[in-house]
Amino acid sequence: MMGGSSLRTRRFAGGWSTFKTVKKRKVLSLARRYWFDALLLVAVGVGLTEETLTQHKTDGPQGPLWFDLLTILGITVPLFLRRRFPFGAPVAVGVVVASSSFVDGRLVPNGLIAIVASISALVLMGMLRDRTQALAGLAFGIGVTAIVAHNDPHGSVGNFVFSSIVFAIAWTIAFLVGRKFHEADEARERAIQAEREREMRARVAVSDERARIARELHDVVGHSVSVMTVQASAARRLLRPHQEKEREALLVVEQTGREALAEMRRVVGVLRRPEESPALAPQPTLDQIERLVENTREAGLPVDLRIEGEPVQLPAGLDLTAYRLVQEGLTNTLKHARAQRAEVVVRYEDGYVELTVSDDGRGGGNGGGGGHGLVGMRERVSVYGGELEAGRRAGGGFRLRARLPV
Repeated sequence: MMGGSSLRTRRFAGGWSTFKTVKKRKVLSLARRYWFDALLLVAVGVGLTEETLTQHKTDGPQGPLWFDLLTILGITVPLFLRRRFPFGAPVAVGVVVASSSFVDGRLVPNGLIAIVASISALVLMGMLRDRTQALAGLAFGIGVTAIVAHNDPHGSVGNFVFSSIVFAIAWTIAFLVGRKFHEADEARERAIQAEREREMRARVAVSDERARIARELHDVVGHSVSVMTVQASAARRLLRPHQEKEREALLVVEQTGREALAEMRRVVGVLRRPEESPALAPQPTLDQIERLVENTREAGLPVDLRIEGEPVQLPAGLDLTAYRLVQEGLTNTLKHARAQRAEVVVRYEDGYVELTVSDDGRGGGNGGGGGHGLVGMRERVSVYGGELEAGRRAGGGFRLRARLPV
């Protein structure tokens, strides 16, 4: 009983901790997204209060009050729509500011919230992605400042110059910061696009490699089924007349084999490219690895070959996969590694065959694990339930190691 109660208590504590963490993240996310909107709400309240209390005071707004209150709303409310109308919302603020100065010339110069909203509009203009719109926003802001200064009963050229400098500084800071943000966004978008393209190329490579594996397995399995069919036909012809049941059984095997071959050719024919034709030569095996190494040496790369353990007869498909792994490893070394020497080790163990291709190169190769050659090799190894390791060696160079169950 006590143990169950303790378990429930721990579960409740863990659930409550998870709930608080999720709640905290949600609150932080909302705060990052809507902090400016919250300040705008405060500014609306402060602005309405300010205009009400300073109405008709010395250098204060001249009214009428209802007009000044509506003007404060017209200056601040458009900023709530800045996400949907990044250029139109600040322009609307400027239009309201300029228009209201013809009715009450002291409303904007006297009001703190009106000035802050004007600066905010110019900051939003400066952070626009389109440089033409940003520059147009600065010119528009200076024009609005000139109209307000002209309609201000206590205005002067000095006030206009000072206000213009303040607005220009705010716009310039926003413009520079906005460029950095936009560059970061573009870099992030490029990285996302590059990742998508890499994934797409990897999927295409996997698809191509699977089709290639299917074609090669067709040649391997087709040869074996052909042998079985021929042997069944030969055995059927050697039977004596009274062995009807045996003859019928072998005839079924023969017909089934031929039907399987025909169906396999039709299915794999879909996977072949138009320029390809069925392989007529036998598929390569590990018995030909010495010739593969010799060809690599003739291409200019010294290669050491070691065969450890007692070689065993491998199934045809597995034998082909082992050969292709070594072939791909040496091809990558030739193309990408800029190596001076390479080594191939074929190790036969109890129930496994292990293949290692290593070099002393300094090139990129497929060391990152994302190359299309490695994608294809992983597909081949996964077909037979093997293991594949690829990466840089501690002493320099690159190593490819595959372990296949026999």
